[in-house]
Amino acid sequence: MPGKGNKGKGGRGKSHGRKQKKPDVDIRSPAAMLNLYYIAHNAADCLYLRGFRWPGAPKGKKGKGK
Repeated sequence: MPGKGNKGKGGRGKSHGRKQKKPDVDIRSPAAMLNLYYIAHNAADCLYLRGFRWPGAPKGKKGKGK
């Protein structure tokens, strides 16, 4: 239909098989600790958010899905 724009992945380019190198991040830096202070509610939540999962931990993202 005319007048309708593309929906979906507009603006994203293809990587052509190259993987982006992730920068080394210090998760104990002051900025990371401040961020963790605001997003984690307890020690277990802190570990879960930093990637230290335990057997039987729920898989998936928190929050509402669209």
